[in-house]
Formats: sequence, structure tokens, C-alpha cells
Amino acid sequence: MAMDVKNIFSGIQEQTPEEIFETIIKTHQFKIERIISSGQSTDKGKWYDQDVDEWVILLKGSAGLLIEGNNEVLSMKPGDYINIPAHKKHRVEWADPEGETIWLAVHY
Repeated sequence: MAMDVKNIFSGIQEQTPEEIFETIIKTHQFKIERIISSGQSTDKGKWYDQDVDEWVILLKGSAGLLIEGNNEVLSMKPGDYINIPAHKKHRVEWADPEGETIWLAVHY
């Protein structure tokens, strides 16, 4: 069986009006996805409320993440990561409007 080497930064589409969610690997235990933002934020009044834990690392760009119950937006830069427990509401307040913001998320 041939093994392909891939690059997390390759094959990125030009800026789009919507965030792009791409599944890299999915099993019964976890899902790994690449998320590409180009200045998008979570719609006002909307929160992500997931049934599974999520570990996310910011690989490129910058973003502001708000966790329900926190008064301050977490400013994230490349290399920053956070583990978000299941049903902990969170939202993206802002993503770098000048370029791509690339996240790697592990849902488990």
C-alpha cells in the first residue's frame, strides 16, 4: 500500500465568504480537521456547543476565541492551543482579516 505524504498548508482555496472545514482523518474514536478562516467570526448570538471534547491548535494567522463564562477574549497566535470540554460553549470573535487563519482541531 502506497503512503502519501501531505502538507497541512497545501491545497488551500483562495479566500471564501465562509470558513472551510476539511476532515483529514475520522474514526469511531476521533476526528481531525483543518479549519481555514479568512476573517470570519461566529455569527452574533451563536455558540458552538459540541457533544465531544475538542483540542484545537492555531497553526497560522491569529484569532480571538471566547469561552462562555470568560469575560475576556483569548487572543491566539500560531502555536497556541486549547482543550475545550464537551458542551463548553465557545465562539470565534475574530480571525485575521489580512490573511488565512489555519486551525487543526481534534474532536474526541
